Formats: sequence, C-alpha cells, structure tokens
Amino acid sequence: MILVTGATGFVGRSLLRHLSAAGHQVRTLLKPAQRSPRLPAGVSVDVALASLTDARGLRAALVGVDCGVHLASADRTGNPAALQRTDIEGTRTLAEAAAQAGVRHLVYVSHLGASRESAFPVLRAKALAEESLRTSRVPHTILRPGILFGTEDHFTRPLAMLGASFPLVFLLPGDGDVLLHPLWVEDLATLITWTLDDHEPSGMPLEIGGPEYHSLRQVVSMILPAAGLTRIILPTRQPYLRAGAAVLGYLLPRPPIAPYFLDYLASNRTAEIDSVPRLFGLQPARLEAHLDHLRGKNWEWELLARQLAARRGL
Repeated sequence: MILVTGATGFVGRSLLRHLSAAGHQVRTLLKPAQRSPRLPAGVSVDVALASLTDARGLRAALVGVDCGVHLASADRTGNPAALQRTDIEGTRTLAEAAAQAGVRHLVYVSHLGASRESAFPVLRAKALAEESLRTSRVPHTILRPGILFGTEDHFTRPLAMLGASFPLVFLLPGDGDVLLHPLWVEDLATLITWTLDDHEPSGMPLEIGGPEYHSLRQVVSMILPAAGLTRIILPTRQPYLRAGAAVLGYLLPRPPIAPYFLDYLASNRTAEIDSVPRLFGLQPARLEAHLDHLRGKNWEWELLARQLAARRGL
C-alpha cells in the first residue's frame, strides 16, 4: 500500500493515474472538507481523513502502508503561517509517524533552490521539510524538480492568464534572462513510480529537470502564440511587477501570478541537463511539445472563471 499526500493537486492527480496503472494499491490522505475531493476519474483509491499535523490520524492512515509520497504543500499561497503548518510542521509529523510505522521508503517532492538560507519563504520551508526527513530516520528520497508543466499547471496557464490581464503588452519579470528547467508533470509521475518500484532510498536530494534550459523570455515566446495571444513583451523591473502583483492580489481573489512565482523567477533554477537520463534512464519531454492544453481557449474568460471559482471556494 502506498500513501499519497496532496493527491488532489496538480502532481497528485497525475501520480495517482500512474500508480494505478502500475498495479499499486493507493491510499490518499485528505483533510476533512465539505466539498468532494478532486481525484482523477476511474482510479480506485482508499481514503484516510486526517490533517498533516494530526499525529494520531497519520498513524491510523499509515497502518499497512509500505511506501509513501509526500506532495502536500502550501507553496501556491506563499503564506508563512500556512507554510509553517503544512510544509514544516506537517512534514515533520508525517516523517516521525512514518518512521514509527516502519515505512520503508518515503518520497518527498521539494523544489530546485530549496535552502535554509534562501531569502524566499517557500524555498526555506522546503529546506526545513527536507531536514525533518533527514532527522526522522525514515528511509527517504528527496526529488527537487524544475518547474513543472502540463494540463492544469501553475506555470504555463498563469503566464497565459497574465498575458490576458493586459492589452497589447506582456509584463515580463526582469529582463527575461533567468534560466528555467521545465519538467513535464507526467515525467515526474513516472520518476516517482519508478523510484518506489526500483530504487533504494537515496537519503540525498536528487535535482532533476527536463531536456532543455529555457530563458523566461523563451518560455513566454512559446506560451503566447500557443495561447492565441499577441502581445509585445515588455521587460519590467521586479519591484514594479511585485507592486502590480500586489494590486492584482487586492483586486482579484485568485490573481494569475502568486508571490512565490516571482520569488522563483528571481534567479536561475536549473539542475544538470542530463539529470533524468543519467539517474533514471528516461528521456524527458520537451516543453514545446506539450502546450496543447493552452490552445483554443479564451484566456480572458479563463482568468474570469478562475476568480468566480475562487469566490465559490472551489
């Protein structure tokens, strides 16, 4: 039995499909909530209801569990209190419970750039979460992927919505020279599945990314035409863009760009270019080959629909 936290998220929904296809029994950890969880259709899973900070609930959820995948995070919000509760305290509680339950392998998905010395709250929280695993004695593997893309992602879709937020221009963070190492979410789900099946716990962070480095300007130059948007790319200094993001955050319940995303774009986020073929024997997919989820949509309407969904609590 494999326990998956964060199974209703972008990575989690993809991973559940891969684990099910590989014949694994899967249990998802869900927080008690009034609305139905967004689990992928056609995938059979057990459900355990508990929060990450509920030690007793976690111990019950881990009964009969051999391996785990920890995806749950508050990184999309960037809220320090939520990061403390979910990423730091939640990971520590889960790691301790997993060690006590005799879990033989716990895979944790972190971020490139995770560091206790980072100036950015999300990357500090990820580093502290990694530290909890190392001190817990649970056998573990830490994956630090590059920025993830795919259907319903938090990378290409927000950039398309940002393009739809302003007529004529796209406000490019900085000069657009920061290097990114995008990884397809389906490839990450494959790597997690293979890690559980075939790899011993590494105990050390494995930094991974796709087959190419792209500057942010190159990424935007791919995304805009795929999304059917014609915009002049206008470099914008980070302080001005942060001020604009703050205004959008005040006006919109769910703005296209979260503060964490601007933090992520403050410096290069790359792993070794051959990391995935060398470590796993997989040739990862190129970003440009998987942008079909952006095509044929009205991104002005998508941005509006995002706000309406946020107001309804979806």
